[in-house]
Amino acid sequence: MKRTVLAAALVALLAACSTTSPDVVQRGDAQRLSSVQDATVLSVRPVTVDGSQSGVGAMTGGVLGGLAGSSHSSGNESVAIGVIGAVAGAVAGHAIERAATREDAVEILLQMRGGERRAIVQARAAEVFQPGDAVILVTTNGTTRVTKAPAGTQPVAPLPAPVYKPEGRTS
Repeated sequence: MKRTVLAAALVALLAACSTTSPDVVQRGDAQRLSSVQDATVLSVRPVTVDGSQSGVGAMTGGVLGGLAGSSHSSGNESVAIGVIGAVAGAVAGHAIERAATREDAVEILLQMRGGERRAIVQARAAEVFQPGDAVILVTTNGTTRVTKAPAGTQPVAPLPAPVYKPEGRTS
């Protein structure tokens, strides 16, 4: 039992080491020049980013389950119970890792200055976005995050919808 709790704690600890929060800047991105684009928030909706499945949880659970199963029996049944414990531990470790690395996030639909629209999913952070907010997209090493624009920045005006005119008509 203690080993199972230890495995769950290990998986949770490993999951806590990784983050996709826009409030956390990776060490390699510090002091690097980033590109910045102006945009306006069109909509925001909550989403969930599925947890990772690196195999660490399954492997740890399998090893601990196999050890726990084989240590509580003797003889030929020790091997069989060890295998059953390893399979059950791997399944449990996989589920624990996936649940521990799941993140609440937001999908932000944006109107860019040039008229195109873009969407980005990022972890829920301290900033709360509302439709009409002026924001900037900060891109560093291929990773983009959305943050509120500095005070006084004007939102990008959405372009009007195109009007359909049949060919041959001028009015």
